[in-house]
Amino acid sequence: MGSIQKGEDSSEFGSSVIQDVWLCDTLEKAEAFIASPHHASSSSDEGGRYKIKMQNYVGGSFTEPPSTSTTTATATSQYIDAVDPKTGKTFGQVPISSADEVEHALRAATDAFGPWSTTPAAARSKHLQRVAQLIQEHRELFAVWESIDQGKTLERARVEVDRAVSNFKVPQLRTAARVVDGANILTYEHRSPAGVFALISPWNMPLYLLTWKMAPCLAFGCTAVAKPSEVTSMTAFLLCEVFRRAGLPAGTMNVVFGDGATTGSALVRSPLVRGGVSFTGGTATGIQIRRDTADQIYKHLSLELGGKNPTLVFGDVEMDKAVQTAAMAAFENQGEICLCGSRIYVQSSIYDDFVAAFTAYVQANYKCGERVGAHLPLPLHREAPARGPGRRLLDPPTILTDVRPGSRLLQDEIFGPVATISRFATEDEAVRLANDNPNGLAAVLLTRDGARMRRVGERLEAGLVWVNCWLVRELGTPFGGMKSSGTGREGGEYSRDVFTHVRTLHMPLQ
Repeated sequence: MGSIQKGEDSSEFGSSVIQDVWLCDTLEKAEAFIASPHHASSSSDEGGRYKIKMQNYVGGSFTEPPSTSTTTATATSQYIDAVDPKTGKTFGQVPISSADEVEHALRAATDAFGPWSTTPAAARSKHLQRVAQLIQEHRELFAVWESIDQGKTLERARVEVDRAVSNFKVPQLRTAARVVDGANILTYEHRSPAGVFALISPWNMPLYLLTWKMAPCLAFGCTAVAKPSEVTSMTAFLLCEVFRRAGLPAGTMNVVFGDGATTGSALVRSPLVRGGVSFTGGTATGIQIRRDTADQIYKHLSLELGGKNPTLVFGDVEMDKAVQTAAMAAFENQGEICLCGSRIYVQSSIYDDFVAAFTAYVQANYKCGERVGAHLPLPLHREAPARGPGRRLLDPPTILTDVRPGSRLLQDEIFGPVATISRFATEDEAVRLANDNPNGLAAVLLTRDGARMRRVGERLEAGLVWVNCWLVRELGTPFGGMKSSGTGREGGEYSRDVFTHVRTLHMPLQ
């Protein structure tokens, strides 16, 4: 790690900032780099520490933001600090790309769409395979900076880098053909790339969820402008260098950095986004995207939004396994996964035993600084869930019992290390409680009764249901939720409905 690998462009880096960061493939190297004296390729803060100034990636090249006044007010208005949540210290700066910069990137994507959309699928696949190979070769580099930027543990970051690699193994596009009975007519589906896309990803799993969108977009022949979260942009910046080294044709995938109000809004609203918008994030933002694109009916919208997911624990479970699965579903990645099972419902016959065992297991296995990374203290005393990226280690994972029905703690997505435990008596009551939420993204069902697995599992209002497991996914299966958890499905061949247009041709057989 850290050296130029065989087959890469070793003559120069795409950016002098990337050149410095690329060698920091251990936490020790990265932390020393952040604390080191000012270097010509970066700007520094008043203490002389590095500030990594990230750059947009447009048309196959890194682009410097427009020159501005050197006054503090002007500079501050155009950059967002990148902060290490574990220390609270600034290590970089994320540019807030203007509407003009967004349009520049979209023009690059538009120019690239024609050639890329007509490139054979096998040739596009080779580019994606090369991207996957380079991420794999620099696995520790990406994991280190993901951990620093997001606050997650290094172990968890490695898992997500591996998922990013898997994302680029997209299946080839398949179509269907049929003969119209009695008419001697052959009918077949023909799919074509939908156009230029806006890809917007959240802060909790920055690399994994960004590549989840990028890979099928490219595989199905579309081009895009991607905007990662302004809170966790570092691995997206490194990914741009991977695209450059992989020889991905200029303009096929562009990355602009910035906030939602300025950069994201300009991207979503632009008429140059002819294909559509793939967004993962909060429900309120998803609603705003639908409003902003209401008059652009041609845009495909794939919106993966919030979740407040139930875990149902029936009285026939094997206690140790049930506790372990429920704890993982509640507290993995500090509870900062949209699929986390934060509402736990336990059958009355085992409720007291489960609460005792669950509490002991969490106290022993989910300690701050070990399996739990950085997160914010939560104002639970006023029932005011706070969703946002962590900034420091204060409160341990929190378990709440005897929460009154209708409480915001059972309705709103906290997106942190907080779980509620409530009791139920019957199977019907369990289903009613699980479905009593405006969201419908995921659910966990813990039981040893095979008939109940289907009987209950098929009644849960959730796009993804795990039985006696959690977060085990075959990436080709459909991903998405019901109710307020979003619209559309992505994953494997299901992504083709997002990124392609389908037409049906009818042709005489004679």
